[in-house]
Amino acid sequence: MDDLERREKALDKRLKKLEALEAQIKDREKAVKEKESKRKQVLIRIAPSLWDDIAAWAEEDFRSFNGQVEYLLAKCVRERKGGK
Repeated sequence: MDDLERREKALDKRLKKLEALEAQIKDREKAVKEKESKRKQVLIRIAPSLWDDIAAWAEEDFRSFNGQVEYLLAKCVRERKGGK
């Protein structure tokens, strides 16, 4: 087997690994989308000053406003249940 054939086989092997990884990523993305679509939507009315404080906090934590509210609610629920 010459050098060119060895290189081609090595590249084919890498390509198969990449295709397998791509399939795994697509499966994970699909699972995330399914989870996200199951989320409940709520309408909440809050004072503008509280909105501003949460928005600023979210920006500091590199989260969206929604993400920050969800984070805070989850944290409160964990604390209420006795967890950290």
